[in-house]
Parts: sequence; structure tokens; C-alpha cells
Amino acid sequence: MEIGVALEVSKRPESALVTVSGALDLAGYGFLRDGLLKVAADGPPRLVADLEDLAIGELSPSTVFPFVAKRIAEWPGIPFAVVTRQPQHLVAFHRHGIERFVPVHPSVAAAETAQATPIRRTARRVLPRIDDATTLARTFVRDHALQWQVPEFIDDSMLVAGELVRNVLEHTASEPDVRLDLRRQLLSVSVADGSDRPAVLLERADVRDPGLGLRIVADAARTWGSSRRWSGGKIVWAVLKSERTPS
Repeated sequence: MEIGVALEVSKRPESALVTVSGALDLAGYGFLRDGLLKVAADGPPRLVADLEDLAIGELSPSTVFPFVAKRIAEWPGIPFAVVTRQPQHLVAFHRHGIERFVPVHPSVAAAETAQATPIRRTARRVLPRIDDATTLARTFVRDHALQWQVPEFIDDSMLVAGELVRNVLEHTASEPDVRLDLRRQLLSVSVADGSDRPAVLLERADVRDPGLGLRIVADAARTWGSSRRWSGGKIVWAVLKSERTPS
């Protein structure tokens, strides 16, 4: 089926800007939704969708933008806004209540200025494909948890990082790309690789069966998932929550 929507992605200092053009209909809904989620998975400071050159059908905008906003609020936890001055867009957004879920701005500059980015710290390391890669991953997250003064995350983050890196080594030919993001009382541990094959949690009858690693991740995390990236491959992520009361 021919897709009538095109996406052009540009990286800016303050955001990943996705310029959307064409005609949005049911055929293009999934393409737009998945494209925005892929761009968000690369971890930009914020995500802005410029809709000035997009023709929107009557039913199309009711769910796609709120869906994206909800998904990326969970992970990677970045702000999302749309940009348009088209009267048809504004009328449709108001009719469907889009503004309750996604801020709408008249320009990209206004969107970047108005969006409050959660205070966050980020660290990244690409590990070599060696036997000690899992140990390197655990040391990396432990050292940053100590540096960021969140020792309560150390045990779970070391466990999750080790399992995610092990999965990359066992199931792909990639070097594990480890990323940490700390925002509020949430720590995200993610590992990217060059394979498009999603990480899937399988039910295992015995702990000796292969595939136990993702079960460990799922049990340790507040939430977790596998997301495809606009830059290629996928990223498997887990969000850990601190029980410490913020001061």
C-alpha cells in the first residue's frame, strides 16, 4: 500500500525536528506513528513535529499524536510538541482535544522555547565485543550511579545492564551501545544494537532454558521495552524507579 506521508528528520541543538509532509490518512497513520517513535528512541532533548506541509484527514489526528506523547513520556521521557498555523489543523485539533495531550505551537522556535525539558543526566558508552563486556557495563552504571549520588539504583541497574549487554552479544553481531538517563527519581538503562529484530520476552518453563535474561530485566524494572531507532537497529530499555523520597 502506497504511503502518502513523508518524514524528514533534522537534528537541532534543542530538538529532533521531524518535518511531516503529504496527506495523513489511515494508510499513513502507522508510518507517522512509528517514525516519530523511532526518532524519539535516538534520545534527542525533545521531539518536535512540524505539520505545516501536512494535509490532515477528518479522523486522522484523534489518536496518533496523543499516542506518541504517551509512549515517549514513559521512555525516553522527552517533551513532544507539534507545530502548525494551518486553520484546518487547529480546528481539527480543538475538536478532538489534542491540546490536552500535546502542546501546539505556531513555530519551531516557540515549541523549543516553551517545552520544559526534565532535568536529566545522560551518559553513554559503546562496549567492545569481548567476554568482559558485561563486567564493563556493570562497572559503567555503578560508577555513574555513585557519581550522580543515586546509590539506591546500583544493584538493579548493574543487573539490568549486564543482562541487556549479554543479549546483544548472544543474539547480534553488534557492539553494545549502553546509555544511562537519570530524570527525577527514574533511571533508564538502555542498550542499542544494529539488529532490527525486537527483543521479545518468552515464557520459560525452566530457569535453565535460554531467554531468562529478559525475564530478569522485566522483574527488576518499573517498565521496559524494545524500540526501533530512526538511525537503524533497535534499543532495549528499562526504567528503574527509586523508592527514596525526594528532598
